[in-house]
Amino acid sequence: MRNVTQLIAYADRFGGSLAGLTQLLRGPLAGLFGGVHVLPFFTPIDGADAGFDPTDHTRVDASLGTWADIAKLANEFEVTADLIVNHISTASRQFRDFVANGEASDHAGLFLTRERVFPEGASPAELGLIYRPRPGAPFTALRFADGTIRMMWTTFTSEQIDLDVHDVATSAYFDSILSRLAAAGVKAVRLDAVGYAVKTPGTSCFMTPETLRFIDELRDRCHAFGLEVLGEVHSHHDVQIDVAGRVDWVYDFALPPLTLHALITGDGRPLHRWLDIRPRNAITVLDTHDGIGIVDVGSDGARAGLLTPDQIDSLVEAIHGNSRGESRAATGHAASNLDLYQVNCTYYDALGADERQYWLARAIQLFIPGIPQIYYVGLLAGSNDMELLARSGEGRDINRHRYSPSEVVAAFDRPVVRRLLGLIRLRNAHPAFAGRWTLHDTANHVISMSWRASGHGVKLTVDLTDASFELVTTGESGSRLITDPDDLVSFAD
Repeated sequence: MRNVTQLIAYADRFGGSLAGLTQLLRGPLAGLFGGVHVLPFFTPIDGADAGFDPTDHTRVDASLGTWADIAKLANEFEVTADLIVNHISTASRQFRDFVANGEASDHAGLFLTRERVFPEGASPAELGLIYRPRPGAPFTALRFADGTIRMMWTTFTSEQIDLDVHDVATSAYFDSILSRLAAAGVKAVRLDAVGYAVKTPGTSCFMTPETLRFIDELRDRCHAFGLEVLGEVHSHHDVQIDVAGRVDWVYDFALPPLTLHALITGDGRPLHRWLDIRPRNAITVLDTHDGIGIVDVGSDGARAGLLTPDQIDSLVEAIHGNSRGESRAATGHAASNLDLYQVNCTYYDALGADERQYWLARAIQLFIPGIPQIYYVGLLAGSNDMELLARSGEGRDINRHRYSPSEVVAAFDRPVVRRLLGLIRLRNAHPAFAGRWTLHDTANHVISMSWRASGHGVKLTVDLTDASFELVTTGESGSRLITDPDDLVSFAD
């Protein structure tokens, strides 16, 4: 993927359809994004998990468009799509056939039962080791057509049946999806929930050595179809570093909470430590369709985290305070949440809707190595959607607003958005970002970094105590000192 800013968005919530999303990228967003991660556009987009529970991973939801629309988009922008590795919907034709015909079904090998992993039964101790993103056992009892009841492995919801990734039927299933994505010109696939995909008795069944071997195998399978691979794992930062060495790209999920911690407390040391060791082949994010990851900066057994437990507790409470308690209503057991290790809140509201702090967070994101990816709600500095949360009861919907065309147009006129657009254009256009990055040693309350390439340079220095900054750009025409985000608004036009 090219070293240029990307967008991540649901087509139905930002543009209304694939054609509408394409028109946004061609029109008001022209020149801002070289790529777009289109969140699940498969049939259906409105199931139990906002498209992450497809009944058919090889069909585009008719309400969004067709594969031809994906191909048109991919002809102009680098498209990333999701490969939903761990599960498939109970409403899929494959699972319905399995329910009707049992082991005689041609699709029986796809689906994971408790007995496949624990043929002799599982002890309470073994079950207690299994890592869960939600409370309760990872099994759902389902009655089949012959009257038998089988304990199906359901890591996420009872409508999402886990796949047996070691079965030949599942390999053929993955190939059918990858072939369809490649034919439409998709550039990269995101391995959704891959950390949960391999279940090994006597382990946590999450990011085990067996999981890492499977990631290697799946990477090779994707490469055979000409697709780059983006790893998606919320876990200890050492795991992120390991996964980064196995795939083309990995999410930097530690960046969002560390940047919040730095801006809220004025202490840049944890962020500085991470910037010094983090993978360079990263997709940098501050927000996504999921919540703000806390596990990504926490400890794991004997392995220390990037933040201490007290720092994490303080950060979570600060987000709740900054959001006027709205994030508390959407997080943990307060709503129907799949991911108890995340705080659900827009990034803008996590910073108390402080426009200067928000701009500084984006500046840090855009200045570190990797490919910046901007979430559609974050692009428009969106606030928490409490109405959608109340209607759905799904915590993550607080940050999944459905924008009307008029809302998008109005948002582009907001100063906070125009400042961000100017920053993105600077990041895309300045030659220095193709060169060498340096993290400078500074005081604990200062973050300073620079890029240099062939006589061109950019340097960003942020004072976390008073939210002041200096941005210096150099080139053939001399140097320029910027200390006010409004000075970059001209880049937005």
